[in-house]
Amino acid sequence: MSDRAALAALSAHFTPAEVAADLAQHSPVEVWAQRVRLDNTGRLSQYRPKTELSSGELTCRFLIPTDAQWPSALADLGPACPLGLWVRGHNHLPELTTSTVVVTGNRAPSPEAVERSTAFATAVAEAGYTVAASLAYGVDATAHEAAHLMGRPTLAVLPRGLDQAYPHNHGPLLNAITENGGAALSLYRPGTVTSGATLQASAALLAALSRAVILIEALDHAQALRTAEAAIDLKRTLLAVPSPSGIRAGGNTRLLAEHLALACPSPARALELL
Repeated sequence: MSDRAALAALSAHFTPAEVAADLAQHSPVEVWAQRVRLDNTGRLSQYRPKTELSSGELTCRFLIPTDAQWPSALADLGPACPLGLWVRGHNHLPELTTSTVVVTGNRAPSPEAVERSTAFATAVAEAGYTVAASLAYGVDATAHEAAHLMGRPTLAVLPRGLDQAYPHNHGPLLNAITENGGAALSLYRPGTVTSGATLQASAALLAALSRAVILIEALDHAQALRTAEAAIDLKRTLLAVPSPSGIRAGGNTRLLAEHLALACPSPARALELL
């Protein structure tokens, strides 16, 4: 068994933190064999790492930290650094992840937020940064589309396997991203469905890949707040767009009031801060 197959198997059953200590002392193949021996359920012994890896790589590539395309910024996650990444468009990752700026916000945004998402993503893309988002409805999809209209590649982080888009009807957008110099990443093998845990982990991955996060509009406790909070933990620059009404932007208002984000009223100001 290769280290790649062992890491793919470990990532399918354990979080990075659960095996970090063992991997610091043993090879991935040894750690997998150890976990199989200790498993009383028989679940791991029935898993076929090489077969599962080959099947998954019919859809996308499984990158590991020793690959040349591996994003070096993920080291900032420490023990939570992924064991591997499932990627479509992996050959573009080195250039895409050198200057990534996340543009994110509500899934059901106000009309003003849609306009701001387009304006901020367009400015960021024109300035040579890679626009990254989650492909979700609302602000994130709008950011991808705006960069795409500029002829710029974007980076999408999905909370499910890359065999399907999330949401499902964003399949054409996902294909447009990966077919035009962009890339899509996931912590999860093809066939994995979205859950609360995958959303949380994917938000942290999106923040870790970035040099800055622009929060266009977010209700408090919205999914976009997870990315913003992960950015704070990782000491990434967090820019929050002030909202005139504040009704749909409670998250922005709170982060600005607590001095956890920098106020960013315009794309021009975002470029200054970047």
